[in-house]
Amino acid sequence: MSNPQQLRYSKEHEWLSAVEDGVATVGITEHAANALGDVVFVQLPAVGDTVTAGESCGELESTKSVSDLYAPVTGEIVEANQDVVDDPSLVNSAPFEGGWLFKVRIADEPEDLLSADEYTAFTAG
Repeated sequence: MSNPQQLRYSKEHEWLSAVEDGVATVGITEHAANALGDVVFVQLPAVGDTVTAGESCGELESTKSVSDLYAPVTGEIVEANQDVVDDPSLVNSAPFEGGWLFKVRIADEPEDLLSADEYTAFTAG
């Protein structure tokens, strides 16, 4: 399992893309997708919702369990990935590509996001 170097990671297993024009893309990591098992339902925050770093903002349901989705940053949702809602298996098959979850206009970014190497070490321990 390889975590893309250009992304940053939360300890709740979400990834965050580089910020472009104040907006970043958020998804869950391959590690989280594998731990969940086959994702069968995704509930995402709606466009216009405000999310707060570290707080639940949605839900992922798999054949194994239900898991909260946590916001890695504080901001306003500008887009939710309808493709993932329609086909939740994208979370498992392409967690870093088509399986992204939402885009957020960042108001505040926590300082405890991890680099790819730090996240790899965190999940190995």
